[in-house]
Amino acid sequence: MDEESQAALDELVRDNGWTASQAIRQCILVTAERRAAKPRPRLIGIGMFSSGLGDLATNKKYMEGFGAKGLKPGGRK
Repeated sequence: MDEESQAALDELVRDNGWTASQAIRQCILVTAERRAAKPRPRLIGIGMFSSGLGDLATNKKYMEGFGAKGLKPGGRK
């Protein structure tokens, strides 16, 4: 164990009246609880709206002309 980790362990043992193995077990439990409580990251808006179209993401006909409104002839802005 490096010196910094040993010093932190010694402080936990001293401050809490634990043995070294009690301090390590407690740290493992606290770390596991924190990981379990962490919510999964979500993208805002995903799954929040329904278009009513079951194949919206895969059917190319829905993309026809998309973005063309602001284009000049020849496909440039």
